[in-house]
Amino acid sequence: MLDWLYTAISWVMARWHALWSLVFDDPAAGTGLSGLAWALSIVFLVVTVRLILFPLFVKQVKSQRAMQELQPEIARLRKQYGSDRQGFSEAMLKMQRERGVSPLAGCLPILPQIPIFLSLFHVLRRLAPDAQGLYSWNDELTDEAARAPFFGAPISSSFFMSGAKEQAILDITGGYGQIRVVAFLLIVIMSFTTFFTQKQIMRRSGPVEGQAAMVQKMLLYVMPLGLFVSGFLFPIGVLLYWFTNNLWTLGQQYFILRKMPPPGSDAAKAKAAAEKPAVDPKALAPRPGAKPVRPKSGRTTAPASTVDVANPTGDAVADTPAPAGPADDGTATPTGATAAGATAAGADGPSSAARPTGGRPRTGAGRGSQGPANRGKRKRR
Repeated sequence: MLDWLYTAISWVMARWHALWSLVFDDPAAGTGLSGLAWALSIVFLVVTVRLILFPLFVKQVKSQRAMQELQPEIARLRKQYGSDRQGFSEAMLKMQRERGVSPLAGCLPILPQIPIFLSLFHVLRRLAPDAQGLYSWNDELTDEAARAPFFGAPISSSFFMSGAKEQAILDITGGYGQIRVVAFLLIVIMSFTTFFTQKQIMRRSGPVEGQAAMVQKMLLYVMPLGLFVSGFLFPIGVLLYWFTNNLWTLGQQYFILRKMPPPGSDAAKAKAAAEKPAVDPKALAPRPGAKPVRPKSGRTTAPASTVDVANPTGDAVADTPAPAGPADDGTATPTGATAAGATAAGADGPSSAARPTGGRPRTGAGRGSQGPANRGKRKRR
């Protein structure tokens, strides 16, 4: 039923193996360079598959971002419908259709990888020394792939084997020692990279609540543990495929988290602040020769250099100074005092000299015009 998929996976691996064999000058079967060529063919099988699935990954990220933006409205609907789960589900589906958001889009990159992984597992499990050609491979290519060593362990071998394949591979390696060392290290690395990959997926999807948080936490611990147990049955080539796939996922998600951080996260706020255009102070300054615009509210205080120290209030005084009394030491009358005030202070003295003609102090003109010291200054209100 899936022979077409097995054939496609085998064909892609054979094309990459032919390229790397050409680079390594067509190494002999069973040598280290031959094993490296087959290992690189598995690595670049991952690259080929992930490049094809990259548009689906971008669509998955956009769908997750859209779902995060809908969280406030979903919370409002949950509060509105209360215990009416059917009404809440219908309202949420309607809102998702109106916004063009599909929750299933988050599974798009994962679903196609499942049959590809199973196909590679099926092909490598059937590999054996001196076996007949598989799918698009001839007998010679099949035998070379079965004997290809990866750090001394054939890529078709696994931690536990049985039957004729076990005996054929043990005749090549001389025992399980190197096979199990390489397989166990790859199993541990595969489990740890799966754990970190799932943790990074949780960072990318942002904070979640309820059942979604429970599912994320379960996947964070259950998936690596399940892979650790089942990895003892995987061929070394499959372990290498999974490890490479995890490395690609880590790098891809690191790139996406930098370019598209989750809404509301510290990275998103920092990116928004960095993208905000800086205000040039020169653009706010008036052009040369232009009159500066004074703000409407508030009054501007005159600079200290324009205020008359002898008369800071700006009030006019009499032109004729009052005569000095017996205690007069030659200093001027205190600033701001009127002629009438000076007369009142020296009532026993000759007040007629301090009074102008008409018997009134000359203070009327002081309110209408400023003294010589305050000429050109602002009028005090």
